[in-house]
Amino acid sequence: MFGDLFTLFFSCVLINNILLIQYLGNCPFLGTSKKMETAIGMAMAVVFVLVLAGIITWLVEWYVLAPFDLRYLRTIAFILVIAALVQFVEMFLKKSIPALYTGLGIFLPLITTNCVILGLCIFLNMWGIDNLPEAVVLSAGAGVGFTLAICIMAGIRENMELADIPACLSGAPISLVTAGLLTLAFMGFAGMI
Repeated sequence: MFGDLFTLFFSCVLINNILLIQYLGNCPFLGTSKKMETAIGMAMAVVFVLVLAGIITWLVEWYVLAPFDLRYLRTIAFILVIAALVQFVEMFLKKSIPALYTGLGIFLPLITTNCVILGLCIFLNMWGIDNLPEAVVLSAGAGVGFTLAICIMAGIRENMELADIPACLSGAPISLVTAGLLTLAFMGFAGMI
């Protein structure tokens, strides 16, 4: 059991990285990865919302929607759960860490519509995850994978500020090329398990 959970976690972080392999959540990935501080802040907010949303939506699916044959309401129910969690994170950051709240700007409320979180919640049910420990490990693994990818990208983008990049590639084009190269690097992990 523990070995299976470790394999699931490891595969979510490296092999099936939700950001680089599934390429969900590219808006905050490219928008908040210019500086390491904002990337870490966004990653922590996403991890918190991702893990809680994964747990709560799994419980809603298996104990509310499935028993009453209401699975057609899955997307609406999941979006309501995610929106409530994001509001909680936004209020917490505004009160306790106003500098990070200001640094994240518009990207913080966009976590509500972040396809990483909704995608993972739907994947939990689509992949047939039928027990809570697997849902928690999958959610945490996706969160750690998101954190790893956005922090690597932020480090690269901070170093690119010192590089001599041609004018035609500066800004978004070089960021997309870098994201593509990171994706290729992470795809190399596919043969590990």
